[in-house]
Amino acid sequence: MNWLGLRRFSYAISLIFILTGLLAIIRGGLQPALEFTGGSELVLQTATPVDQLDATLREVADSQEPITIENLTQQNNNEVQLQLAEISSEEKTAYVNAVQEKLNQPVTEIRFQSIGPAVSRDLIVKTLYAIGLGIISILAYLWWQFKNWRYGLAGVLAMIHDSLILLGSFAWLGLIWHVKVDLLFVTALLTTLSFSVHDTIVIFDRIRELQKTNRQGVTLADLANTAVTQTLPRSLNNSLTIIFMLVVLLALGGETLRWFTAALLIGTITGTYSSTFTAVPLYFDLQKRFDK
Repeated sequence: MNWLGLRRFSYAISLIFILTGLLAIIRGGLQPALEFTGGSELVLQTATPVDQLDATLREVADSQEPITIENLTQQNNNEVQLQLAEISSEEKTAYVNAVQEKLNQPVTEIRFQSIGPAVSRDLIVKTLYAIGLGIISILAYLWWQFKNWRYGLAGVLAMIHDSLILLGSFAWLGLIWHVKVDLLFVTALLTTLSFSVHDTIVIFDRIRELQKTNRQGVTLADLANTAVTQTLPRSLNNSLTIIFMLVVLLALGGETLRWFTAALLIGTITGTYSSTFTAVPLYFDLQKRFDK
């Protein structure tokens, strides 16, 4: 099958997903979690509907001098998540007690955590270092392994493609369901990079093997199409086993793992797609352009 003949179509699909994701990011959908912003997070549950609880929580916060509500988000089961400036456990307890007195009903504390600004800055720097070092290391490895920088550049561009789609997807989830980007998301992002390049290396290695036995008159397009045809069943079988497991985990894994699993699922799908329909066409176009 002439897979490379579909590359304009696949480029268009990728561009649509990337641009819509960037639109969501520009609209502020990529919401950093407490690990990256610093401050305190308090999740409360009461019998009062959240829409009626909002005004009370803010009124009590105004009367409690250290308490500053930076963001308030509705959760499931009458739960509300408060993003606060950093406070101590004693200040949190005083605030919860004041809310109970104001509502004249019990208020259940579901979760409370606090992270200082120095820790959050350190995590941001380490996250950027991890992503940058991962990309540079993979580029260098592909260049060294295949003795051709076009393989390395195509592989890294495919990884960036997967990363942008994953970031854009979570930006839309942030706009719709207020999903936040945390350290588990970073773990899923790095896992996506490794999974994407794993499948890409298999196809590139097959192209290289076919080039060694290349007969006269066989073009690079023919070799690339043959390599994709021969490796696609393996890639699909490998990816589907992972996707089935992640779908089950997404359905049954509970709230704690839900969005981490969703990130892995999106990354697995985009990684499988990009290996065939992004990395190989990019390598082919780079090879054609710079071999003239």
